[in-house]
Amino acid sequence: MTMPKVTNKSEAQIWARIIQPERNGLSPEAARSLLELTFSAEDVTRMNELAQKNRDGLLTRKERQELADYVRVGDALSLIHLKARKWLKN
Repeated sequence: MTMPKVTNKSEAQIWARIIQPERNGLSPEAARSLLELTFSAEDVTRMNELAQKNRDGLLTRKERQELADYVRVGDALSLIHLKARKWLKN
């Protein structure tokens, strides 16, 4: 049997294939626990600072990488929250 070729390779798409919100059930307690995962207030402040600097065109290379890291973590967190919300609705 041959495996289908994966054409979507962004980090968020890879996480979506791993997490599969429509499969692999969670207990209500586990789902609620996953929904509590969030960025700290300090991280939110830093993301807002970086976003403003990005809008102003003032990001350094290091800051651009930091902002990209936050975006990737946020994408994965969104997928985890999606899975948890789906299982709480069941």
